[in-house]
Amino acid sequence: MKFYLIVFLLFFVSACGGPTYRTRVIDSPRTGALKPWEKPYEVNGQRYQPLRGDNHVGYVEEGIASWYGRDFHGKKTSNGETYDMHGRTAAHKTLPLGIYVKVRNLANGKEAVARVNDRGPFVRGRIIDLSYTLAKDLGVVDAGTAPVRIEALGFREGDAGNFQSRQPRSDAPDSFAVQIGSFSVRENADRLAAQMRSRHGAAGVKEERVGGKLFYRVRVGSYRSQDAAEKAREDLARGGYGNSFVVAME
Repeated sequence: MKFYLIVFLLFFVSACGGPTYRTRVIDSPRTGALKPWEKPYEVNGQRYQPLRGDNHVGYVEEGIASWYGRDFHGKKTSNGETYDMHGRTAAHKTLPLGIYVKVRNLANGKEAVARVNDRGPFVRGRIIDLSYTLAKDLGVVDAGTAPVRIEALGFREGDAGNFQSRQPRSDAPDSFAVQIGSFSVRENADRLAAQMRSRHGAAGVKEERVGGKLFYRVRVGSYRSQDAAEKAREDLARGGYGNSFVVAME
């Protein structure tokens, strides 16, 4: 987590062309027992304390949202996942990683639900960074920023509409897979997934709606660590799937 957080912050600054940020994850005897995602950190001397336990219950915040897209696509997020600009995720400075939030664009009334898997934004006055698809859903892409209201929902349990206020079991996802393709026709995705299952033992198709259109994404394997998934991605790339990337399984 320390590595991913620092890498993300430095990348964020260089990509945006802003000043060089000094970042530090605070390790001490007092914080040593905390899980990595719970530890406080500093950006240019400004200290941030991630919320722990059920402190996110009732959390509501209003401010300016921005978004990040292609320049970050495929890069690591703060919890070690691979950023997917077509997913519905967001970056927040203090909410627990893995939590879901409801975001409402106060300028047009549009609402969407996002999963927080990253830290940021660290531009003054901004409270949340949205993935490209989420920003498009909310009508933020063209303007670049928008006034929003965010409300913490909790951690997903079962159905998309069922959220709990529990602590996450871990700072890391339960498993990882390698996404090797995205199709607009379900039969094509199913055919490729079947081929991959015969070779790798595990493969599936995940449905995701982007801009009102349904896509079918083929994901291979079920790996307990990101390193194992990355090795599998390299093997798949050598086998002809050069645009594949690692994803965290929800």
